[in-house]
Amino acid sequence: MDYVEQRVAQAASNPDPSTTALLTPLNLLLLSVLLYAAYTLLLRPTAPPVLPKEPPAILFRTFTPRTLLPYNGENGAPVYLAARGRVFDVTRGRNFYGPGGPYANFAGRDASRGLACGSFDEEMLTKDLDGPLDTLSDLGPGEMEALKGWEERFEEKYMVVGKLVAVGEEGDGN
Repeated sequence: MDYVEQRVAQAASNPDPSTTALLTPLNLLLLSVLLYAAYTLLLRPTAPPVLPKEPPAILFRTFTPRTLLPYNGENGAPVYLAARGRVFDVTRGRNFYGPGGPYANFAGRDASRGLACGSFDEEMLTKDLDGPLDTLSDLGPGEMEALKGWEERFEEKYMVVGKLVAVGEEGDGN
């Protein structure tokens, strides 16, 4: 047998040492970890995302000054205020309109006169909750313009949740 035949016979009987070096238990373990990671990151189906619950729908209601009063933000209640007969949900602005806020006396009330006059005084609020609504007829053009500006800001930021009517007018349509 010549030298080449001896090398071929030896190669056939002894596998290549570089091939056997790759098939160690540690390398097989690392390969299986790599395959598992690839499966979990790329191939395994994922659960559908869980969407957050929507807040309950706010229905358009008719309020009287007395039925609007509880919506003043106390004890976690929503904060509503009325301006020229429309009731706005200003709960998102609780820092301003809720308890302790600079506009807190308007919460749960008709704020029309106070907003028009730029006054937060108690005398700007309707005293008789069962009487007629403030018609604002004695206000001047500048005051009415100021009130309109407030209404526009409310319309941009807050949702209208109802209308304010005098006691006895609740059943006159919604």
